[in-house]
Amino acid sequence: MTTKASILVIEDERDIRDLISYNLTREGYSVREADTAEKGLEYLKAHKADIVLLDMMLPGIDGIEALRRIRADKSTAVLPVIMVTARSEDADVVACLELGADDYVSKPFSPRVLVARVRARLRETGREREGDETLPESITSGNVELDGARHEVRVDGKDVFLSATEFALLAFLMKNPSHVFSRQRLIDALHGPGYPVTDRSIDVQVLGLRKKLLSAGDSVETVRGVGYRWKEGRNA
Repeated sequence: MTTKASILVIEDERDIRDLISYNLTREGYSVREADTAEKGLEYLKAHKADIVLLDMMLPGIDGIEALRRIRADKSTAVLPVIMVTARSEDADVVACLELGADDYVSKPFSPRVLVARVRARLRETGREREGDETLPESITSGNVELDGARHEVRVDGKDVFLSATEFALLAFLMKNPSHVFSRQRLIDALHGPGYPVTDRSIDVQVLGLRKKLLSAGDSVETVRGVGYRWKEGRNA
């Protein structure tokens, strides 16, 4: 490992919190803990974190509301958030993704899988690098400018705040203009082969990305029965 990223774990069950912290600390990460969303949100106001692991079912403010507040605050709007939840129904997962969660892990979970997902999200933000570099330095297509080094996107010269997963999705599509990718191919590109996530999650990420790109949203084009592609220069 070439970096010691800072991770905030918001989990009310001590046994699970200890399990998560132990495995992440063993991998060399700096881990901070909070047993309520309120404490976690207060921590984020005063300290920097590279990623948040957020339980969905918490006393007081629940994980969904905490995620909403994290995304509403400009200082944490693009902070990677992985939801850790015992509620694995599609409706719950989709709700998290639509609010801007970058990933989710269902309880009970494998510590190895959890660590792998943390690493994947950190690679997307550039906080951890393991060999291949997937983010470009910069790309301009029509009225969209993507700066991989700074992790910034501008549409019509105005900043657009994307989650880490949305940014990685946009970068992949813009790097390969006009190429049509199936949902599974996009999952493999973003998360690696064999990643346990449904096609529906990609649809939700694409929908969120289109909304945030505003006038350039239709550059992420649906190819019926196949998948998605970036239509280069559509808004030039």
